[in-house]
Amino acid sequence: MMTATKKRLKIVAAASFSLLLVVYLYRAISASTAGVPSVGVAVGVGRLSRPIEEEQQGQWPPTEDAVQRSLQNAYEAHSSLIKEQRAELLRTKEQLAQLEEQIRSLQTSTPRKYPKVKYLNYKNRKRILITGGAGFVGSHLVDDLMIQGHEVIVVDNFFTGRKRNVAHWLGHENFELIHHDIVNPLFIEIDEIYHLASPASPPHYMYNPVKTIKTNTMGTINVLGLAKRVMAKVLIASTSEVYGDPTVHPQPETYWGHVNPIGPRACYDEGKRVSETLSYAYAKQEKVQVRVARIFNTYGPRMHMNDGRVVSNFILQALRNETITVYGNGRQTRSFQYVSDLVDGMIALMASNYTQPVNLGNPVEQSIEDFAQIIKQLVGGPSMIKQTKAVEDDPQRRKPDITRARHYLKWEPKVPLEKGLRQTISYFRNELARSDRFQESSNKYFDSPDLQRSRL
Repeated sequence: MMTATKKRLKIVAAASFSLLLVVYLYRAISASTAGVPSVGVAVGVGRLSRPIEEEQQGQWPPTEDAVQRSLQNAYEAHSSLIKEQRAELLRTKEQLAQLEEQIRSLQTSTPRKYPKVKYLNYKNRKRILITGGAGFVGSHLVDDLMIQGHEVIVVDNFFTGRKRNVAHWLGHENFELIHHDIVNPLFIEIDEIYHLASPASPPHYMYNPVKTIKTNTMGTINVLGLAKRVMAKVLIASTSEVYGDPTVHPQPETYWGHVNPIGPRACYDEGKRVSETLSYAYAKQEKVQVRVARIFNTYGPRMHMNDGRVVSNFILQALRNETITVYGNGRQTRSFQYVSDLVDGMIALMASNYTQPVNLGNPVEQSIEDFAQIIKQLVGGPSMIKQTKAVEDDPQRRKPDITRARHYLKWEPKVPLEKGLRQTISYFRNELARSDRFQESSNKYFDSPDLQRSRL
């Protein structure tokens, strides 16, 4: 529609120019025929600058000259054509306005489609706050709680979280998104709190270590203070990093850990340890209902592409046909659980009456070198595996003892590693394609001649 309109405008402009040329020629011929002295350019321009409507108001003088008659006929034909084209242009503009109004009306009246949500009455429906709910794990937790029929309020400062992770719930009557940093107090009425706010990958929490400590101390104090005021139950998302580089294997919840308090990972490790200490202090002194989940390595869709941890690093390197880099000798171990298993465990822990810390992780141990081979095999391609310098304070062994989770929560991981990795690889492949499309569009825009001229 817009292309046709531009074509019409070009036709009108060309016709107008032709008409003005005809008028100029006619006036010149009329002046010379009547014996009038030749008109200067300024006079001719003055006459040509008069509106066409003024020219049309006068009567053509009678003449027997064939050239003048042909010019008159041409002038009248062009005038008629311009009138028709102007009328058609006005009709087109009116049609465009009508179409735009219809589109706006359809956008406002068409209901948005959401995932199917269970209905809960007000007695069973809970108002649940999730700090860091736009992040990797938090957004999956949002999905499960929304589908169960609860009201979910997400609080996130979007340091590592992304609005796109929860965009499919925006506008739903049971969902609310608040841009807020939990380091500052929050006043809201809720029944339960999942405190997930904190960067979790080394590059992110090392980027601003002071902020990381504040989030895990002041942020936790604000969450526990809110829970105290409204008598809400709180689940604190702790981490396997509280065990540091463990001397006990596998790690049970009774192990106190082996942590370097001034190392590069200390801002996160010690921040989470203080978070646990605060939680049990509030539980003992203020009678706040507290649950603590010690989360081990988790992977799945919506992981940040710049996460910096082993799963995202290996998958992206393999997808880009780059060298897969293994830090150290590759014999250090990790235990990988799929994100849906973690979410099930957190919900089960919140619903339980068990108050001591609980490990949530996969007890199947993988060496980093073997894991790199698995990723290479699943992705395919020519990527080579290369060992590089070890990272400071990198834990050498990591495997959870999930006896408590099995006994008290009836929980254990269900998703096999290969199945979960295939879904994660598919997600990252789509993310790379999306990133490439945006990069291509950006390059086209910034390299366009119009933009270059506008900078001059």
